[in-house]
Amino acid sequence: MGKNKIGSFTLVAAIVGFMIAIQFQTVKKPVERDTRDIWQLREDLLKEKELQSNLLKEIRSNEDKLSAYDSKRKQSKEQVLRETLDELKTEAGLTEIKGPGIILTIEPVYEEIKLGEPVTSSVSPDLLKRLLNELNMYEAKQISIDGQRVINTTVIRDINKETKIDGYTIRDLPIEVKVVTDNMSTAEKLYNRMQVSKSAEEFFIDNLRLKVSEPKPDITVPSYGNPIRIRNMEPVEKGGKS
Repeated sequence: MGKNKIGSFTLVAAIVGFMIAIQFQTVKKPVERDTRDIWQLREDLLKEKELQSNLLKEIRSNEDKLSAYDSKRKQSKEQVLRETLDELKTEAGLTEIKGPGIILTIEPVYEEIKLGEPVTSSVSPDLLKRLLNELNMYEAKQISIDGQRVINTTVIRDINKETKIDGYTIRDLPIEVKVVTDNMSTAEKLYNRMQVSKSAEEFFIDNLRLKVSEPKPDITVPSYGNPIRIRNMEPVEKGGKS
């Protein structure tokens, strides 16, 4: 027998012997048996059921939290939309505004009556426009003239020798110009500036007096009464195409 055959036989014998030894150890080792009695099994089963019940409760609790979160999120979106709509209405002048401000009174110069001058019974659109420009320059926020709310699209013009504000005719004097500002501090600054206003001089040239009231914390400016027309706008179709 050659040396190669002897070496191969030795290797095969070693492998077979190793496998027999492993099998012998496996058979020799006793199988562990569950020695718990029925009461211990019942206790263990009860613990498992309690654990399962707690897990289910935790799952339900998390599901309720998720549901509540989704509900609050939807409500918050609706609330944001409502608040945004209210803000837009306020900016557009569609809501009544109450806050600190002043009242300007435009009236005839009654002293001129004694001198035989004709009494001025109306105010020109140009004077009102200049007054509005000056008020806006001094941080006025909301304005009404003779009970008519002034907004960004307000038109003041002369039609058939009558001064009209968005179609409303100003016929009789005196009239009130109500101005609302952000706070009392701004109202006081506006009051001081209007005391030395150039508009007052321009009104006086037309035999009109511009009286300025002391700042008040509760000036009310009415909402805009006319319909607002939106032009050159179309609804957006689905898909983002107009």
